[in-house]
Order: sequence, then structure tokens, then C-alpha cells
Amino acid sequence: MGEAHFRITTRSVEETQALARRMGTGIHFGCLMALNGDLGSGKTTFMQGLAKGLDVPDTYVVTSPTFTLINEYPGRLPLFHVDLYRISDIEELENIGFFELLSGDGVVAVEWADRVARELPDDRIDIQFEVIDDVRRSLDVRAGGQTTGDLVKRLQPVIERKI
Repeated sequence: MGEAHFRITTRSVEETQALARRMGTGIHFGCLMALNGDLGSGKTTFMQGLAKGLDVPDTYVVTSPTFTLINEYPGRLPLFHVDLYRISDIEELENIGFFELLSGDGVVAVEWADRVARELPDDRIDIQFEVIDDVRRSLDVRAGGQTTGDLVKRLQPVIERKI
């Protein structure tokens, strides 16, 4: 099957979180999600829903790890939330243990992934967030590899049917 692509518009914070929650319920270990978009475009909101879909306990507050760089959350699968906004080169990625996360047993979701796109594996889910207005967001979801492409193709009908 391989590559997959779809675009969807959410009409509220709750819809963005619900979409991500549904993705989280169907995602598997080793999955890499590259999240890109302007400040305030919904990346962290998406992460909050993804955490719910991965059964991260409600006692954990999902926030952007802008200063900590990596937040780890326990759940059905460990969720590693990475923020590369302040990262400027490959050496910094190595220093924070980023590449070890990619070969681990969890789900890795990276905000500002476009800063290091060339260093990321091709088999990943890319989500581009675009602000339409105060509440609506457009999410462009692409998967370039065999594993993630098959996953996105399987999840797309479920996601689109519920939005």
C-alpha cells in the first residue's frame, strides 16, 4: 500500500483533540509523527488528544516541552513529546538522545519537525497544521513509508467519518 495523504478541517479545539485521540487508539509502537505549523496552530492541542488515545492517565498534563525539549508520558504505549523549536543543529539532537527515541518502544511526536526533516526516517506521519480562523484548523496528513502509509489509510475513514 505505502504512501497515504488526506486533508481535514477541524472546527474547534475539541474536534482537533478528538481527531488525535482516534489516531492514538490505532497507532503502534515505533511510530514517528512530525508536527509542523505556526505558533498557535494546534500542535500541542493535537498532542493532548493523542495522549488520550494512548491512554495517558488524566493526572498527566500534556504541555509543550519548549524548554524541557522532551516530555515522556506513560500509557498503552509510551509517548515521547519532543519540541524542536529551540534546536538549531544535529549535535543538539544527539545530545538530548533524540535518535535513541526513534528506535525505542514508544510513539514519538515531534513539534517543529521541519527543522530536522532530513534527519528523520521517511516512514513517518507528517501533519501540517494551518490556522483558518480563531477556532478552525486545516490538518494535512501525509505518510511516506510502508508502515505509516498503511496505518494512515486504515485510520482515515474512521477519522473522516467522525469529524
